Amino acid sequence: MARLNPQPGRTPGSEDDVITQALRRSLAVLILLCVVAAAAVWWLQRRPVDATAALSPIQSPVANDSGRGPRPPSIRFTDITREAGIRFIHSNGARGSKLLPETLGGGVACFDLDGDGDADLLFVNGTEWPDASTQTNHSTTAALYRNDTAPGGPIRFTDITAGSGLDVPFYGMGVACGDLDGDSRTDVLLTGLGGVRLFRNLGEGLFADITAQSGLPASSSGWSTAAAWFDLDRDGDLDLFVGHYVEWSPQMDREVNNQLVGVGRAYGRPWLFPGTFPALYRNDGPSAPGALPHFTEISARSGLRIRNPATGLPMAKTLAVAPIDLNDDGWMDLVVANDTVQNFVFTNRHDGTFQEVGAQSGVAFDSYGQTRGAMGIDAARFRPDRALGIAIGNFANEMNALYVAQPTKDTLVFADEAITEGLGPASRLLLKFGLFFFDYDLDGRLDVLTTNGHIEEEIEKVQANVHYRQPAQLFWNGGGNQTFISATAAEAGADIFQPIVGRGSAYADFDQDGDLDVVMTQIHGPPLLLRNDQALGNHWVRLRVIGRDGNPEAIGAWIHLRTEDGRRISRQVMPTKSYLSQSELPISIGLGHSSISEARIRWPDGHEASFTAPLQQTTLLRRD
Repeated sequence: MARLNPQPGRTPGSEDDVITQALRRSLAVLILLCVVAAAAVWWLQRRPVDATAALSPIQSPVANDSGRGPRPPSIRFTDITREAGIRFIHSNGARGSKLLPETLGGGVACFDLDGDGDADLLFVNGTEWPDASTQTNHSTTAALYRNDTAPGGPIRFTDITAGSGLDVPFYGMGVACGDLDGDSRTDVLLTGLGGVRLFRNLGEGLFADITAQSGLPASSSGWSTAAAWFDLDRDGDLDLFVGHYVEWSPQMDREVNNQLVGVGRAYGRPWLFPGTFPALYRNDGPSAPGALPHFTEISARSGLRIRNPATGLPMAKTLAVAPIDLNDDGWMDLVVANDTVQNFVFTNRHDGTFQEVGAQSGVAFDSYGQTRGAMGIDAARFRPDRALGIAIGNFANEMNALYVAQPTKDTLVFADEAITEGLGPASRLLLKFGLFFFDYDLDGRLDVLTTNGHIEEEIEKVQANVHYRQPAQLFWNGGGNQTFISATAAEAGADIFQPIVGRGSAYADFDQDGDLDVVMTQIHGPPLLLRNDQALGNHWVRLRVIGRDGNPEAIGAWIHLRTEDGRRISRQVMPTKSYLSQSELPISIGLGHSSISEARIRWPDGHEASFTAPLQQTTLLRRD
């Protein structure tokens, strides 16, 4: 049989054939050497894997605030929880099944329930699951505490929950407060599993459930979280935003069966559950004088229903909201903090609708275009240049965000300056929930407090230097090149840094001594009530703003002050801030060692007025 030539035109054994064979052998040797080298690199770089751990320990960045520049002043926050009469214990209904709502709830409201001028307390509570295998003798409810502090005396609270009307079983999450009917009594909305509950303040510490009469959904399978009262259409009354977390049910949670290596059954991750839509309710006012206001849902046409562009499904997984006029046009906008999906920025179109511009504004993602686990939120003008900042507390191993308005023609351009402003690096290891701006030392600059705690009890099995109970972080605004500096226990007292499973947080001047006290809640445990004992001698004013009948607490108004030393200070009248919580409405403003030279207010309807300076320490500002 004739032998075929493997390559036509080339003679076997020729010079070309020898060269070809040599090249093939060289290539084979080169490939073998590459494989051996790759295996050696893998062998040298490999690390032994801990069979009980899913992740390596995370090293926290070191904040660039030690040993240089000014330090926070020495003050003290004192834990007075028990001596003040607070006996509340949060119940999450947990029986070992690790259902997702068990680890997220627990807001708090500081509001004046009886009109006596001081801040009372309402703690939101969970309750037992309907399918719990064992039932206790009584279901837990929200807890209402009246502030009975005498002038100049120690802070004292009295539990008036029983018979208040708020003592009804409800798996609560958050709270929003506002005077809806103009009767000078603050009403209460609770969010949670099964929709919302609206309670009318009847006076004398009594409340009535008016959910059904108000037009709000009296029952729902939804999971409502953040809520805010604000005037969306400048018609003088309060409308309602309600955020929802994820589409959820106990059965769905058990079927998801989230597992964590080294732990086993763990609390489910948000991305395992479908997203939701927020809801928006327009206040149509009372049908007759003295009647209750009625609300109409306008969610579908409002522009708030954002869908995932890839799937067409609801996108939002909302845990917090900040109502604020972002572009200074006199109309309220909304910044919505979402967990593991992009944050939303809704700008008011002045016709009852909103446009979502989160990505264009720079607030939707982090600096690398990634989403984060956003929890608590607050917005304020925190720098001497009055730049608007939006601060968001994020999940563990994610720094706080601080989106700052940029000096451009487009006023809705923000950049995350958390690192350069000092709010980011020190926060990375902690899981941040409650977050708000407040001036704890009354120097006229807004500081930041975050309330922290993990969601998984056994997280130490996964990450050795991450803990379930975590200390709060207090960031002092020093006004320097790096605005925020972490305060230490030597500078603020050890009590405020007690490790807790922190969730909601709020502030109020409970003893009316001029400085702001703090309350923080925790999952399945007692809250932490902290009295501010600063004694720096700084000046201050406390402004109580009275609006018109539809919004008598003037929610959304802006106060602008100029001090004798040339500083400009701006504060918004807004109780909604932090995580599922409400802070007091009177505005306490520190002045340092200066005084006020000019005072101006812009009411929610756009009307502006000036007030004669100097103002008294406690001043009432009333709409004409």
